[in-house]
Amino acid sequence: MTGSPQPVPLSRLQQVVLVIVSMALAIGLLLMRGDIQSETPTEQLARRSIDLEVALTNGTPTIIEFYADWCQVCREMAPAMLELESSTRNYLDIILVNVDNPRWQGLVNRYEVNGIPQLNLFSADGQLCGRSIGLRQPEELLALSTALINERSLPKLQGVKSSVGLEQ
Repeated sequence: MTGSPQPVPLSRLQQVVLVIVSMALAIGLLLMRGDIQSETPTEQLARRSIDLEVALTNGTPTIIEFYADWCQVCREMAPAMLELESSTRNYLDIILVNVDNPRWQGLVNRYEVNGIPQLNLFSADGQLCGRSIGLRQPEELLALSTALINERSLPKLQGVKSSVGLEQ
């Protein structure tokens, strides 16, 4: 007689081993889940961003980063921006604005965003004092933020323009 082979029932020992292995795998996955970042640095920063009007009126210097999810340079710069946000919390506000989100189109137009990543740099009194377009290395981000926090002139870096000629 032809047909499919009949399954062989598992022995009691095999059943116990299978249950133990399954439980160990489940526990391992739960433990690992705490170590895995489910959000990208950009998503973390965007989620933590405060309202722009609050940032520009709370007496703290502000950096607005205009970015897009598809932008490789934006993704490359994101870990350094996240580190900057963590290390300057309470001294500097960092706000992320996704240029592809229609909600932000007015802001994109207002600040004439024509390249990303674009950083708009604001003094503690909410005045636009500079703009940076393109990739910034961690040490450049630190230099820009230090200048803003200490109310000093922006460092002379390629791709950074001071407020002269910039309109809000």
